[in-house]
Amino acid sequence: MTSPAKNRKTVKAQSFAAGVSFYKMAWVFVLGCVLGTWYEEILTYVTTGVYESRAGVMYGPFNPLYGTGFVIAVLLLHRLKRWFSVVLVGAIVFGAFEYGANWAQEFFTGSVSWDYSELPLNILGRTTIHYALFWGLLAFVMVKGVYPIFSRLIERFPHRIGLAVTWFFIVFLSLNMFVSYSALIRQGLRVRGVEPFTPLGEFYDDYYTDEKISELFPNMQLLPKEDEENGE
Repeated sequence: MTSPAKNRKTVKAQSFAAGVSFYKMAWVFVLGCVLGTWYEEILTYVTTGVYESRAGVMYGPFNPLYGTGFVIAVLLLHRLKRWFSVVLVGAIVFGAFEYGANWAQEFFTGSVSWDYSELPLNILGRTTIHYALFWGLLAFVMVKGVYPIFSRLIERFPHRIGLAVTWFFIVFLSLNMFVSYSALIRQGLRVRGVEPFTPLGEFYDDYYTDEKISELFPNMQLLPKEDEENGE
């Protein structure tokens, strides 16, 4: 009679996503993208009574910031044993991550999706101390609560189906992020009066208009041009 422990080892050996592997992290990324989008949409609805899309790409309920954050959390924190170590390291890492993501969006697209300047203990409006602590707590829940369950489920996927579905999401989300972020970068150039210099830029100006982008990303705010800030 085969022991349960041996059965688990057999399943893991035959799994397309055993251990902390590339394929498993691809699924962790997808899960984080979806859960992050739902979290923000539910929170917005509860606090305002209005449904508002909080996806981070143009197609589908995916927010790659949360997907990237979940992957980073698993890679950095899953071996830590003490809960306060997970929370503390998570707070530092994801406070810095939120700050960097806000800066990158502003630098590359001339827009921001959050500004904490009016909140106490904020760091240049890009993150706050209490939000960083919240991200640390959320990292603990995801890494120690959600990830082990999700990991076991993924390892039970049939090998061929698992690989096929994984690569579907990799290709789909890669194209989705490329189109979404290049269109946002083009919008940032467009509002600053920069004419398109490629056929792709011309297509973006015709199809991904400011109105369409504002519908897809309702919480995103374009920053004023430098001459407007200077009162010219």
